[in-house]
Amino acid sequence: MIGLPLLCFLLVLLLLFGLTLLVLELRHRLRPASPLLLRPGSFEVRRRADGVEVSGDITIANPHGRMEVFVPELRVEPVLLGKGSLAGVRRSVSITPLHPDEEARPDGYWFAYIVKGHKRTSARIDLRFTAPPGVDVASLLDTLWLDVRWVNYGPFGRLERRDGILVPLQRPEPIDPAQAHWRRGESCEVLPLRTHLLGVLDDPRQVLERYAGALLRPGDVLTIGETPLAVIQGRYHHPSTVQPSLLARQLCRVFHPTSSLATACGLQSLIDLVGPARVLCAWLAGTALKLVGSKGWFYRLAGDQARLIDDVTGTTPPYDQTIVLGPHQPELFCDEMAQALGVAVAVVDVNDLGRVKVLAASRGCDQELLQRALRPNPAGNANERTPLVLVRPA
Repeated sequence: MIGLPLLCFLLVLLLLFGLTLLVLELRHRLRPASPLLLRPGSFEVRRRADGVEVSGDITIANPHGRMEVFVPELRVEPVLLGKGSLAGVRRSVSITPLHPDEEARPDGYWFAYIVKGHKRTSARIDLRFTAPPGVDVASLLDTLWLDVRWVNYGPFGRLERRDGILVPLQRPEPIDPAQAHWRRGESCEVLPLRTHLLGVLDDPRQVLERYAGALLRPGDVLTIGETPLAVIQGRYHHPSTVQPSLLARQLCRVFHPTSSLATACGLQSLIDLVGPARVLCAWLAGTALKLVGSKGWFYRLAGDQARLIDDVTGTTPPYDQTIVLGPHQPELFCDEMAQALGVAVAVVDVNDLGRVKVLAASRGCDQELLQRALRPNPAGNANERTPLVLVRPA
């Protein structure tokens, strides 16, 4: 039997552990945060004889009922990705405030604005890119990344926010069914589908219909990578906006250096999703079970996102500068797309080591077929821009 002193000691330890978890959760929930949300609207790309013009709008909304938040600064830095040297490309940016109760200044100055509870404001962004004579800038430019840097000021203090909006400047033509080059696999055929670089301005159904619609036949399975789906959903953020806690800074050191949880910002991104108590308990339980020969329990206990987070350099440019989370509700996405397209749809995570993980699939999807077809990783892990893969039973 356990003696009374030992029992009291164990109860004290349990109480201290519970208090530690409570303190971690309270600190996590009470950390400084702004309620403001920045969302992109529609963007238009116009090709001119002397360059490219891009125009669009962003909206800043305050879902909080009582808190008023200042936006004293907002600026946009364009980052261009091209098919060659961009040294001679000239860039101009203008931001026009579209506040509902204030007129914009004619000089383009962004004056401090208060976004009241349950209110919103917006701004128009106009960009122009030109090049010296003889340079076809429209063909040279491929993708535009808008690095939006803005400041929130209120009861929480002063927070510097950073959002990224990807605007495709070129889109490849869909594959002609008569010219499709299928790859033969084990009792199946596989066709990687090249797309433009995907982002928050894309509608996932329109992407699937544009690049795969003409190729689909009954019995096909259309797959999309988990990271491309996540960026379409806007599930990425810049590490400069992450405030690593003491738990994240210390606990990240125990993970393998190649893990996306091996940095303070990567692990803090998981903590922000599931809470510090769950992460700490998952690590303690996972470590204990690992000592007796049972591995992988941290990822099971911490949740699916623990495996899906991609830290900096984990994705294709320009997302290589951000932390990308796993997709939101992939099961619902698969069911909706399958109903719209008439074929099975799956969200997958595949690497060059032959590892195939089906995150979600629509009803009736042949997952054994996917394992055989995707094991060679036909989409690739480099800059192929083939987030969609069409699988057809032989």
